[in-house]
Amino acid sequence: MRAALYDTLGSAHQVLRVEEVPRPEPGPAEVRVKIEFSGVNPTDWKSRSGATARPIEGFQIPHHDGAGVIDAVGDGVDPARIGQRVWLWLAAAGRQWGTAAEWSVVPERQAVPLPDGVSAELGASIGVPALTAHRCLFADGPVEGRNVLVAGGAGAVGHFAIELAKHAGGRVVTTVSGPEKAKLAAEAGADLVVNYKNADAVQQVQSFASRMDRIVELALGANLELDLAVAGPETHLVDYAAESTDPVLPVRACMNANIVIRFVLLYGVPSAALDQAVAEVSRALADGALTELPVRRFPLDQIAEAQEAVEQGFVGKVLVVP
Repeated sequence: MRAALYDTLGSAHQVLRVEEVPRPEPGPAEVRVKIEFSGVNPTDWKSRSGATARPIEGFQIPHHDGAGVIDAVGDGVDPARIGQRVWLWLAAAGRQWGTAAEWSVVPERQAVPLPDGVSAELGASIGVPALTAHRCLFADGPVEGRNVLVAGGAGAVGHFAIELAKHAGGRVVTTVSGPEKAKLAAEAGADLVVNYKNADAVQQVQSFASRMDRIVELALGANLELDLAVAGPETHLVDYAAESTDPVLPVRACMNANIVIRFVLLYGVPSAALDQAVAEVSRALADGALTELPVRRFPLDQIAEAQEAVEQGFVGKVLVVP
């Protein structure tokens, strides 16, 4: 099969290449999926560049997310799964066979049935961002009737955080940096969209709710002043991204707010919580609550350009077509 791969770390054009490699066979409790779309996330280029390096055994096919059709199953897997449309999550976590290839092999629990009527493009977009959003929202309990602040509502995690929170009965305000992103966040269903660059951004959020119950954050250092201004006892601030410089926490201000701060990295989320997230994301998909972001597609031969688009901050979702 044709696959994008790398066997050393570095920039996209230096280390990524497309080669013919043996098509993998599913082992016990595994399925093989013919990939239709491979979704690119920031974690993919960070691993490839060495920013968050992980061991490479021989070579690594990148990308955790994807969508396609099961065409073979290993021992212990119901043969009736052959022909099933699925979305994939964490395909390359501790494994060689990511989704940037014509086929991928994953444990069967990581190939999730794609509901009828849901596009393969959306299926390939949800793994890392939707599961991250779910953990940020629900690790500390339900959000029904609660006030949720989503920082960066136009990004993939922010987009799905808005939609999952609304699906669960939350009231959602989100912050963005400009009108194009504001439009995307509003289309995702946010009740209020605030440009955080505005001088009255805090006042706008406070007009929505005097205290936020959940804050989903991607830039803790840059946004902490605003977050603390709208926080209080029972506020859980959940950060899922690292900035180039670690923030210095204003401890007294955090104490005054009685805020709880949680950090999320999908690779370390307990297995039971991941299974719950997968089930609830699938339910939201089936209910039509999750929608596509603007998509930019690249053929497999342009794998380097695809990863660079994500690295450069493309607003929307980058997909690779094997």
